[in-house]
Amino acid sequence: MPDLLLELFSEEIPARMQGKAADDLRRMVTDKLVAEGLVYEGAKAFATPRRLALTVHGIPARQPDLKTERRGPKIGAPDAAVQGFLKATGLKSLDEATIQKDPKGDFYIALIEKPGRPAIDVIAEMLPVIIRTFPWPKSMRWGARSAKSGSLSWVRPLHAITATFGLETEEPDVVKFSIDGIGAGQTTYGHRFMAPGAISVRRFEDYEAKLKAAKVILDPQARKDIILEDAKELAFAQGLELVEDQVLLDEVSGLVEWPVVMMGSFEQEFLAIPDEVIRATIRNNQKCFVVRDPKTGKLTNKFVLTANLEATDGGKTIVAGNERVIRPRLSDAKFFYETDLKTRLEDRLPKFEQIVFHEKLGTQAERIRRIERLAAEIAPLVGADVEKAKRAAHLAKADLLTEVIGEFPELQGLMGKYYALAQGEDASVAAASEEHWKPQGPTDRVPTDPVSVAVALADKLDTLVGFWAIDEKPTGSKDPYALRRAALGVIRLIVENTLRLPIVKAARSALAGLSVNADSEKLSNDLLAFFADRLKVQLREQGARHDLVDAVFSLGGQDDLLLVVRRVEALGKFLDTDDGKNLLAGTKRASNILAIEEKKDKRTFDGVPDAALYMLDEEKALAKAIDQVKSDASAAVAKEEFAAAMSAMAKLRPAVDAFFDNVKVNDDDPKVRENRLKLLNEIRAATRAVADFSRIEG
Repeated sequence: MPDLLLELFSEEIPARMQGKAADDLRRMVTDKLVAEGLVYEGAKAFATPRRLALTVHGIPARQPDLKTERRGPKIGAPDAAVQGFLKATGLKSLDEATIQKDPKGDFYIALIEKPGRPAIDVIAEMLPVIIRTFPWPKSMRWGARSAKSGSLSWVRPLHAITATFGLETEEPDVVKFSIDGIGAGQTTYGHRFMAPGAISVRRFEDYEAKLKAAKVILDPQARKDIILEDAKELAFAQGLELVEDQVLLDEVSGLVEWPVVMMGSFEQEFLAIPDEVIRATIRNNQKCFVVRDPKTGKLTNKFVLTANLEATDGGKTIVAGNERVIRPRLSDAKFFYETDLKTRLEDRLPKFEQIVFHEKLGTQAERIRRIERLAAEIAPLVGADVEKAKRAAHLAKADLLTEVIGEFPELQGLMGKYYALAQGEDASVAAASEEHWKPQGPTDRVPTDPVSVAVALADKLDTLVGFWAIDEKPTGSKDPYALRRAALGVIRLIVENTLRLPIVKAARSALAGLSVNADSEKLSNDLLAFFADRLKVQLREQGARHDLVDAVFSLGGQDDLLLVVRRVEALGKFLDTDDGKNLLAGTKRASNILAIEEKKDKRTFDGVPDAALYMLDEEKALAKAIDQVKSDASAAVAKEEFAAAMSAMAKLRPAVDAFFDNVKVNDDDPKVRENRLKLLNEIRAATRAVADFSRIEG
């Protein structure tokens, strides 16, 4: 079957847009092909700085013929309705229609046969629409065409369109269409500097090979592999090690069509700057990689750059140019760093009095005082020194006002640690400047130093409680203050450090430091529900069941997140056993019967069953088992021995099974019936010692 080759050749496409643009092109073309009945075998899209390309193989040569039935008016309908039916269906007379019998009357039916069109015609019709409606995040109009109505808007000026369609064994046809004077053809262009001439192409294999000969590597992943391997080899040859950076690699591969890796250097004196500042300077300003000494792990005065051509002088001019740009940038960074060291962190804090954190939550200075107070309260609960926690909270935000952070915001916290160490602060206090921001995502490291943990929890709880108090909660997909991330951070800090921190108490303590009128009980309950939702997300990502979190939280008063997690883990293991599965089934059966009978009688069946009304041994055995399980499970839960609590619950299973096998719940005697329903309610009450089984799915 024929293949399609499409290339859109333009001025440079921003690197950050290339990946999505390639995906969008593939999606839009293939979706439209399928919608037109042209089911293809495979498709792959590519992007370079100057082109988007797509190959779709195994497309049928023409659309399938389409047969549809169209229902018309009833027999005997007015002539106007009949004529409208004939015109809409293309029938010459009612003799060409069939009649369909229906309880509502007999109707005319037209069988419409629509022959399929050649695929190349369909493609020629759909591609201009796709190109004109392409979803660039930013686009532009240019040249004389900008004055025309409906002129093309593209990310950068579009220069040429290549579009061919045909069998591998035959000369492909050009897909004929034109957009704003740019006609589709078979001509593309190679590397801007090394092979700028026109290239005639036929199909994808021919196209990719000719581009490579013209110094263009079409596949972004191939360009990444070349850059990474050549950079590592270049560093290794000099006894050094490349500092790998996937984000930078993705960007650099989108800046070049023919990657050529080279190494430059800078003055040794700049190594007095922290490694992270050197890396940020070189990375942000010149899109270059840094290298380190594998023996010490410290950066060296070398960097790796990626050029877009093979220079006649071996790259000497390119390297020298990059060195000329990097040198003053590092000089600025060194000046910023040395200037910052001249001012102690605490001397910067008065400026926060004039910086508003949020109009309803006060200044940054007020927030720092709240975090300091809350960190001191949390410190004993996490094993941290109270004075160190207070000092760390006092200084943690100070680096936000430094020169280096003004230039490189991504280094916030880290620079605070360096400045704190430089002025002689305790190592734990200094570490908290960096670590109190963590974890910032599901893969980010969780602090373990108690001082850092105390400040991190105080910081995140103050944020959550503050925005809850002013009713700025996340809604739908909107979360402008990253409150979901803050909640997940609190959960990970607690769980991964095995901390016992009651959330409700901590929330009320945080609220006490705010000058905001809010219902303390409502706020803490709402916030606890939010933590429950976030915990479900966290546990689901770890393979746990979200309904088990519901089953535990619904018991009420479950604000010790560590215990919730432990109980969920124990419950999950129990439900994986036969005893657990069967007890769950029995409990749900009891709940279902109770729900039906309570609705019928318009009452609940609370209260202790009357032992004198037990008529059968199975009733007596179940009542005895319930009493024993209640006692054993509650005792185990009180000791926080959740596995033991589940083992106690397992003892209930045989008695429940025997009861349902041999006892008629809805006995003819109303008193016996009521007593047996109360016994079923006792099953439900007994299981609530560990979880609300009615919330468990399955």
